[in-house]
Amino acid sequence: MSHAAVLLAGGKSSRMGRDKSALPVNGIPLWQRQLAILRATEPSEIFISGKSDGPYAGCGVEILADEVPGCGPLGGIATALRRCTSERLLVLAVDMPAMTAEFLRTLLAESRRSAMGVVPFVAAGEGRRAGLEPLVAVYPRTALAIADECLRAGEFKLEAFILKLEEAQLATVLMVTAEDAALFANWNAPEDIRQ
Repeated sequence: MSHAAVLLAGGKSSRMGRDKSALPVNGIPLWQRQLAILRATEPSEIFISGKSDGPYAGCGVEILADEVPGCGPLGGIATALRRCTSERLLVLAVDMPAMTAEFLRTLLAESRRSAMGVVPFVAAGEGRRAGLEPLVAVYPRTALAIADECLRAGEFKLEAFILKLEEAQLATVLMVTAEDAALFANWNAPEDIRQ
């Protein structure tokens, strides 16, 4: 079954002090690396959620500005769900430089198997606290109604969104193996890059 993909690159990067999406990884801007990973999953349509004048402007991918600005990642996810025509949307945050196409394909396979969205859960370990990873996930297009409901209520936390999806049986949680936990390292501040 086909899927759409969106690169979430609309964050303010305030802790980093500069646009994270332009940071180099092995000489390649982070946004280009992440876009290549999304493309490797062979989506039927692909988008970038972010500013129209971001470093990726003019790259040939449709850039989606949040329909409801100032709502964090949920605003970008809702906009992409509304724009996509596929039954499922693969989401990837721009600031996760260790993520692989192989893991994203695992999420898509689990989504097809369960006929639901899939949100990874990473256990605690090595300075990392346990938690959901809703910025590397697959959402069914039917999640749009719940996303809109959360936005109207001013509830922008993704955990609340995921809980509502689980209650509606639109998404399931996938436990991430200890081996794959390192894929979820993200770059929020300059010290993260040095590590």
